[in-house]
Amino acid sequence: MAAPLDAALLARIQRRTVATLAGGQILGGIGFGATVSLGALLAADISGVEELSGLAVAASTLGSALLAIPLARAAQQRGRRLALTVGMALALVGVIVVIAAAGLRSFPLLLVGFALTGVGQTVNLQSRFAATDLAADATRGRDLSLVVWATTIGSVSGPNLLGAGEWIGERIGMPPLTGPFLFSLAAQVLVIALYLVALRPDPLLLARERDASSAGALADRPDRPRAARFAIFAVAGSHGVMASVMSMTPVHLGHHGASLQVVGLTISLHVAGMYALSPVFGILADRVGRVPTVLGGQALLVAALLVASFGQDDTVLVTVGLVLLGLGWSASTVAGSALLAESTAPPLRTRRQGRSDLAMSLAGSLGAVAAGAILGQIGYGGLALVALAVVAAIVLLSPAGRLR
Repeated sequence: MAAPLDAALLARIQRRTVATLAGGQILGGIGFGATVSLGALLAADISGVEELSGLAVAASTLGSALLAIPLARAAQQRGRRLALTVGMALALVGVIVVIAAAGLRSFPLLLVGFALTGVGQTVNLQSRFAATDLAADATRGRDLSLVVWATTIGSVSGPNLLGAGEWIGERIGMPPLTGPFLFSLAAQVLVIALYLVALRPDPLLLARERDASSAGALADRPDRPRAARFAIFAVAGSHGVMASVMSMTPVHLGHHGASLQVVGLTISLHVAGMYALSPVFGILADRVGRVPTVLGGQALLVAALLVASFGQDDTVLVTVGLVLLGLGWSASTVAGSALLAESTAPPLRTRRQGRSDLAMSLAGSLGAVAAGAILGQIGYGGLALVALAVVAAIVLLSPAGRLR
């Protein structure tokens, strides 16, 4: 058996790893913010059919889903550094394709571009699990949540760069609504360089070395597939609820005459809700428990959907609902991801994490597609009420997530 690795050294490497992943989240969040804010508007403009507006977010989340398993396998075989770098490079190509599609007025090409940009979201999702590779049991939720929290900076600033991006885009002759993607291009180039240079040693590969040197300590950690399945469902279901309502909010606000700046501010506040308080939820998940924190997230989602539904004609109330929606997503995602990591035996973690990301992305994609149709039939308020069914299912299945 190999000699155990020095605990103090592992702690220092873990701090550096979390800082590197947080930096990548900040930069990656800029691209995510632009896609969320402009995706539906670009799709509606280029297709000429408002009911197809949800396909932008759907394509992005579908692209994220399609690459979730391959990137998880790449991490399993070669480590997190390679997987995260390749994923972000594909997202960079996607931004270029989106800009080209807008210039050519090609809706199919636009969807291809958004599908590729969705791989950047896969990278963001895998980053939160990378933060748990070397984490101690008592701080797993906190470490994961710090990486999630870092996305706040990029994701909140991204939508607020819409005006500046459009101004720059107009000056250099870019297609309408594509100027803000210039910031995405720059951010993704920087995050690729960051992962290549700073994510050393690779946290997943080092965690395997640590586990091999302390096999006896891992013998009392049985695999708990029932709890893992609930964790995957809770994370995916919460994401589907969030994506379906959020993706239709720009279109709904447009119906009420909201300007691009108002749309950007609303989405910024929503994204702040998604990420800004994630360390609080991480600490709660560590101290109070994973499942209680997930249930707290579902309570926030219920409040969000009710406010958005009954306040659909008031921009302020819609914004409040979007903030609560983000908070509910944050609590459920942080606690559910921590539950998945600790309920899965080390050899199975990367595989299950890939499945979780796949389920999460598919739920978001299906939610966005369905949202467009539901919006056209029963309106924004009806869409919010329909989403309550998913929340109810998560609550009813929550006993399965308790570790015994």
